[in-house]
Amino acid sequence: MRITISGLPGSGTTTVAELLSRELSMDVISAGEMFRAIAKEKSLQLGQFNELAENSDDFDRQIDKKQGKEAMKREDVIVEGRLSGFFVPTADLKIWLKAPLEIRARRVAGREGIAYEEALSAMKSREQSEHKRYEQYYGINLGDLSIYDLVIDSSKWSERDIVEMIKVAKERVKG
Repeated sequence: MRITISGLPGSGTTTVAELLSRELSMDVISAGEMFRAIAKEKSLQLGQFNELAENSDDFDRQIDKKQGKEAMKREDVIVEGRLSGFFVPTADLKIWLKAPLEIRARRVAGREGIAYEEALSAMKSREQSEHKRYEQYYGINLGDLSIYDLVIDSSKWSERDIVEMIKVAKERVKG
C-alpha cells in the first residue's frame, strides 16, 4: 500500500510519517529531507535555497520526480512531502495534515531552537515562495484539498491519535 502524508511546515507530517513507519514497518520517502540535503550540499540555509528555487524550477522538479519514481518502485511505502499527493497519483491513501499558522510556528520554533517570531516570519516567506512556485510550475493550488482522502487537524489530536486514525483508514481502504 502506498500512503502519502502532506501538509505545511509544522503540521506534523514528518513526525506522523515516522511513527506510522515504525508501526507498519514501512519505509518513508521524505521530500523535505531531499530538499534539505540539496540545500546542505550547496551550503545554503533553507530560506536562501527557497529563493534560489524560485528562480529555477530544476530543484523542485528534480525532487518531485524522484519522489514519485521512488514511490512507484515499492509496494508498501509512506511518502511524506508537501506535494506527495500530487506526485504519487496512484497512492491508495492520501492524507493532508493541517494546523493553524501560529501553532505550526510554535512547533517549528521549538524544533529548530529559534524564536517564535523568527519561525513565524520564515514560515510565511517560505509558504508564500512555495505556493508561488507550485502554482507557477505545476498549476497546483495548495489550498485545494480535494485530492486527499483524509484531512486531519493536527492541533486537535496527538501524533499517536493521528497514527491510529490513519491505521483505521488504511484498513478500510485495504479491506
